[in-house]
Amino acid sequence: MSSSSSNRQWVYDVFLSFRGEDTCSGFVSHLQNTFSRSGINTYIDYNLEKGTELGPELLRAIEGSHISLVVFSQNYADSSWCLNELTKIMECHRTYGQVILPIFYDVDPSHVRHQKGAIEKAFEKFSDKNYSQEVLSSWKSALTQAANISGWDMRNRRSEAEVLERIVHSVLRQVNNTFLSITDFPVGLESRVQEVVGLIENQSSKVCVVGIRGMGGSGKTTTAKAIYNQIHRRFVNRSFIENISEVCQQDRRGQIDLQEQLLLDVLRTEVNIHSIRMGTTLIEESLCGKRALVVFDDVSAFQQLEALCGNRELFGEGSVIIITTRDMRLLTQFEVDYVYEMKPNNENESLELFSWHAFRDASPREDLIELSQNIVAYCGGLPLALEVLGSCLFGRTKQEWESVLSKLEIIPNDRVLQKLRISFDGLRDQMERDIFLNICCFFIGKDRAYC
Repeated sequence: MSSSSSNRQWVYDVFLSFRGEDTCSGFVSHLQNTFSRSGINTYIDYNLEKGTELGPELLRAIEGSHISLVVFSQNYADSSWCLNELTKIMECHRTYGQVILPIFYDVDPSHVRHQKGAIEKAFEKFSDKNYSQEVLSSWKSALTQAANISGWDMRNRRSEAEVLERIVHSVLRQVNNTFLSITDFPVGLESRVQEVVGLIENQSSKVCVVGIRGMGGSGKTTTAKAIYNQIHRRFVNRSFIENISEVCQQDRRGQIDLQEQLLLDVLRTEVNIHSIRMGTTLIEESLCGKRALVVFDDVSAFQQLEALCGNRELFGEGSVIIITTRDMRLLTQFEVDYVYEMKPNNENESLELFSWHAFRDASPREDLIELSQNIVAYCGGLPLALEVLGSCLFGRTKQEWESVLSKLEIIPNDRVLQKLRISFDGLRDQMERDIFLNICCFFIGKDRAYC
């Protein structure tokens, strides 16, 4: 079944961002009670003694919330904590397609948008406290972006009860939307997503086909899902077809099942297909002239694309087709407009990603810094290896860490090896496999008999 028909595993329905001294005892409290009565799972931070840096728990709460509801008030921008919250919220909006619902409690939306009035005075105070221009610019950008999103101006309300009812109705409608589940710790993901989205937006007047290429475990699927989450609301017709290679290998009807899934996603109705040719014809008829977003994940053979998307010219203007694959030749044959090459994480990103999985924190425990660095070096920037090994070592003693590292120098982790094995098995013939193994042995300083 396609991932587009399953919800992202959100921890909370709503994250509430607000300035406590302005709204906590009144409006926010009423809002929280209304959400609770409506069965809306809300994260609300009542800890008013806040510093300036957001802690790991709060970051995870923001990332794990389907909707962020931001209550702008007169003193909201006085708090660097609130502004950092908002910056993180807007990052999640761009990366995951997280829904933002702004409420302008006792402040003019244009003042938030252009940093006027009380908000302008707050930024003058921050300038006097020697905050960097980079930080101030990021805060201003977050305020402008959030204020440009349609919300509620409480100054024009008829009654608070009426507005609360409308907000609850909107939230309940939004939480039923579908998003794709991606990694809990998206280190380095946003920059990749924005680069590909930029390529897509440059071709908004035509059918844009983007290939995302990289080795197994490099993060192709995660990147494609994050792109889908960010832009899918622009399309009425959309589908994310996942694990195409695996489905086709495990089931003789694999390609037909995938054709049926694509048509189900687009037509919102089940279609029974009896042959690949019949499916191809139905897809061409159903998608002809329509503006659509379609992601084909983990394609390993050109025949798979032919069955699902034989003629890209049939799509309507503004359509986007994204293909993730290990095979550059396949993308060349399909004549994609752009190829985004997945690059390994750099040293800092690798250590942070590993640390989130191994320690549930952005950096290693002090007594395990050196071992962490050694394991990160072993992983070579491969996200899958960093995630698997970090999770494997979570909660273990230093002695267990040393034992695992010594074993890794001889025997790779099974889950990582299994993923990389797919790339090896995908080579066309024995000659290519022999060349692959010879190169591997050369780089790790082993005799060919080792393989």
